[in-house]
Amino acid sequence: MPVNYQTPAPEALFPVAGVRLGVAEAGIRKANRRDLTLLALDPGCRVAGVFTENRFCAAPVQLCRRHLELGSEIRALVINTGIANAGTGEAGVQAAWQTCSGVGKLFGIEERQVLPFSTGVILEPLPVERLLGGLPACADDLKADNWHAAAHAIMTTDTVAKAASRRVDIGGRTVTITGISKGAGMIKPNMATMLGFMATDAGIAAPLLRQLVREAADESFNCITVDGDTSTNDSFILIASGQSGVEFTEADASAAGYAQLRAAVIAVAVELAQAIIRDGEGATKFMTIAVEGGKDREECKRVGYAIGHSPLVKTAFFASDPNLGRILAAIGYAGIKDLDVNGVRVWLASAGEEVLVAESGGRAAAYREEDGARIMQQSEITVRVDLGRGAARSNVYTCDFSYDYVKINADYRS
Repeated sequence: MPVNYQTPAPEALFPVAGVRLGVAEAGIRKANRRDLTLLALDPGCRVAGVFTENRFCAAPVQLCRRHLELGSEIRALVINTGIANAGTGEAGVQAAWQTCSGVGKLFGIEERQVLPFSTGVILEPLPVERLLGGLPACADDLKADNWHAAAHAIMTTDTVAKAASRRVDIGGRTVTITGISKGAGMIKPNMATMLGFMATDAGIAAPLLRQLVREAADESFNCITVDGDTSTNDSFILIASGQSGVEFTEADASAAGYAQLRAAVIAVAVELAQAIIRDGEGATKFMTIAVEGGKDREECKRVGYAIGHSPLVKTAFFASDPNLGRILAAIGYAGIKDLDVNGVRVWLASAGEEVLVAESGGRAAAYREEDGARIMQQSEITVRVDLGRGAARSNVYTCDFSYDYVKINADYRS
């Protein structure tokens, strides 16, 4: 079960004018499950995305990049689960292209106006004929208030669907932001997460939208890790329909209204990213690694990931075993060659209680192991690290490793 997370109710996910969603059971890999999703975009929508940096990037990622680089007006997104269409060579590229072609014929648009996405098992061919066969049912199901169903239809090993929504008042007009994501394992993106889709009815100029999707990813999906594995299919998409009447040009980047919109978009992205960690495969604890006192944000994130990736740290937290020297070891191998360990301090915190664990190069004089164990028994824990060398800070979100993580991944294809 996820750590302190429930899927929002359907009515809590606000429709975004200009975006309709439909889902269907196409039997991509397993029967009797929703595994195909269509997003239909009205004319005038702008779309930007960031994608995996894995060199074995999936065929749909390759086509998405190409279609966005062409500057096409994107009119549809199609998402299948079950098969990732990754590690499938030229046949996989052709399958992704056939997917775009099928959607294009359905909507009377060009193939390059379609963005395809896949998630699931790598190294297996996509049964494109099943996908194409499910498209009409998706089209018949298109509705503006279908975010809840779509969040369920993009799941793989997720135990819950992940979604978030906000409304903000900008200049007397209501602006809506709604998003969904999926992911529970193979999570340490180098840009985003397994799959994430967000839409707003604000109008955002294309250059500004491309900047915003990168900034949102860096503050959210680029701050999470379950197991340190970057997927072949990671994609994060931001859609701006412009139908709220609020419009931001590239020159508006410093405007107060845009700052408000940017904060709301990032807040939704952070909620979606944290939901992935809360639903990490086998997770029993949600952990924030808060690193401060760095020379720059990059080294803070490097330390956060070193701690968050460590199987020894993660298993200790699962067992509530205050073997906290493992945290110091992770800080030490994070790659900061001129780090003065005597200036580093480490705390554990939960439920309003904070305990100093280490300072001056070793165990804090006042630290007692029973204090560490008490905090580690909580389901939400913060590891706070002060590097003592600057003013930069960064958060990384992670979870523990339980017995179930091994079971889930050992049986993933069965």
